[in-house]
Amino acid sequence: MNKLEAFGYIAAQAARGEITFPTSVNAVLRLQLALEDPDCHVEEAIRLVLSEPQLAARTVAMANTAAFGAGGVQVTNVRAAVLRIGYRRLRGLVAALMVRQFGHRIADPVLRAKAEQLWAHTAYVAALAQVLARRVTRVDPDTALFAGIVHEVGGFYLLSRADEFPGLLEDDPENWGALCEDVVSAEVIRKLSIPADVAGAIAALRDGVLNPEPHTLLDTLLLANRYATVASPLGAGEDRLDAGPLDAAIVRALLDEAADTAQALGDATLV
Repeated sequence: MNKLEAFGYIAAQAARGEITFPTSVNAVLRLQLALEDPDCHVEEAIRLVLSEPQLAARTVAMANTAAFGAGGVQVTNVRAAVLRIGYRRLRGLVAALMVRQFGHRIADPVLRAKAEQLWAHTAYVAALAQVLARRVTRVDPDTALFAGIVHEVGGFYLLSRADEFPGLLEDDPENWGALCEDVVSAEVIRKLSIPADVAGAIAALRDGVLNPEPHTLLDTLLLANRYATVASPLGAGEDRLDAGPLDAAIVRALLDEAADTAQALGDATLV
């Protein structure tokens, strides 16, 4: 099967709704559904977080970032961390764990390196989106963080399938964009029950145009992608740090503020 046939095969599967996730992703999906249950008591939430060591560690780390810290007082346990960050922010951490699970079954070292770079890019975009939402666009910061975490989920899914199709991810921006953003991402996002406002902003990213006065979730994601210090390995020559509407000093301040949140989301190494 050549590359174009592989594109067509995966796109056709997605169009039919035949998207299958690794077992580890399905496990985190069950965790997400449990936490989103309105009857989920805080004690049950704490138990669920403790059942996933990576999530427990990231929850404590996130609670101790500048974005969520209270007067410099550090928390050292999951209970205090969950109470500090709240359920809505916990949703973002669960999404981060879920997105990273797509990379765990990748065997090819080149593809694993792409997945690790894609995660590093994702973490920076998510952290920057949260800061930009607070400081620039004035959209909900928690929604912006979540949107940043899941905005490349279609790319992670394709990386998880690329072992089956040698050459699938060779440079081919036109076909890659049509496959990833227009077909696969849409179906993966549907399967993950991503909220409509977030799904719409992600769908509009590839051809999105920044408003003169940025004020939407799409604007937030466009800016975060432009200023993220790690580029996506799946992108096609995006504008970088010096080509945006914000003053360079403001960008540096935003990057500094986002750095600890990006770190709290986890380093790029897949385990």
